[in-house]
Amino acid sequence: MSKRSAGILLFKIEDGIPHVLVVHPGGPFWKKKDAGAWSIPKGEYDPDEDAQSAAIREFGEETGTQLTERELMPLGEVKQRNGKLVTAWAVEGDFDADALRSNEFEMEWPPKSGRRQRFPEVDRALWCDPETAREKLNPAQAAFLDRLLDLLRSTGRLP
Repeated sequence: MSKRSAGILLFKIEDGIPHVLVVHPGGPFWKKKDAGAWSIPKGEYDPDEDAQSAAIREFGEETGTQLTERELMPLGEVKQRNGKLVTAWAVEGDFDADALRSNEFEMEWPPKSGRRQRFPEVDRALWCDPETAREKLNPAQAAFLDRLLDLLRSTGRLP
């Protein structure tokens, strides 16, 4: 069975231009990767867990900020190249990217050294316009951006 993740695409509209929050994975493997390496704040969840609840929890774990009561707009599901299925919701809000406080994970680094080091799950957050987001996001997750833009157009929020 494929691994499943759930996440939140946080957005805001400034001067008629949508901006979305993307995050960069932490740890040594991702340190020098940029284009195509960023993600929406998301994380894995168990098959018996509610995906929407997992998305809200993971947003908090990866950003250090809990979502308050807001309307969650479903963006559906995508399958990443690695086979992972990601389900997402869009939420309008704001977040200070400089205030990022991600959970950490521990791993042996360097490999076979016997040393354990801690790394943040997410090491950077960035607000970006749709063009920049499309460049930075994991290619499969760019579909969430397209779905958000379609949703904003269909509700009259964007031309």
